[in-house]
Amino acid sequence: MSTVLLHKENGVAYITLNRPETYNSYNRDMALTLQSHLDDCNNDPEVRCVYLTGAGKGFCSGQDLSEAMNPSAEDFERMVREHYNATILRIRNMEKPVIAAVNGVAAGAGANLALACDIVLSNSSASFIQAFSKISLIPDSGGTYFLPRLVGMQRAAALMMTGEKVTGADAVAMGMIFKCYADDVFEAESKKMAMTLAQMPTKGIGLTKRLLNSTYDNTLEEQLDMEKHVQIQAGATEDFKEGVAAFLEKRKPVFKGR
Repeated sequence: MSTVLLHKENGVAYITLNRPETYNSYNRDMALTLQSHLDDCNNDPEVRCVYLTGAGKGFCSGQDLSEAMNPSAEDFERMVREHYNATILRIRNMEKPVIAAVNGVAAGAGANLALACDIVLSNSSASFIQAFSKISLIPDSGGTYFLPRLVGMQRAAALMMTGEKVTGADAVAMGMIFKCYADDVFEAESKKMAMTLAQMPTKGIGLTKRLLNSTYDNTLEEQLDMEKHVQIQAGATEDFKEGVAAFLEKRKPVFKGR
């Protein structure tokens, strides 16, 4: 059985981390397979939203420590670069929406894998844990980039230094994630959002994501200038023409992601 499953339906690519016996702990095979699936989704024009979740009762419990016993500096460097950084960059550089559907524990790199996605949804049983300090490591996989921007420096520092568990509801309250659903409706509601996004103007959403990626690096003037240039690209899409036509004709638009 593959460590990562991929199923495509109605414009949504459902990617499932598939090591439920270890709460989907991350190993090399999972990393490389996930990256291959993300590349496939990026290159497939029929895919208009990616839905990332975990099999069983967990989303991702972080690095499989049995694969990381007594690593050398070279092993650490390769692991972080090839397993984690390469995955995070694929998620952020894909100009399509990526949803993390966190169905249980998201710990260490698993938590930060979720936070790298565009929209994070959880069930009420989920928990987010910056577990790195428990084994004297630093938060990788973009954790030190994304978490302070989501919850503020003070709260990020406390969560990273203490490794305190955050419930799905508390994660919503502090702005870490978008929504938390009751366990019995989580799958249906999270997939409903994915299906909604798959019917949206994919090119425009991708261009929005490009601007969000740049916003922390630009001055206001630089961001305004970038918005100007990117808006021109958005205005040249087929979906823009369809959106305007539908508005004038007082009908629901039918976007094609082009």
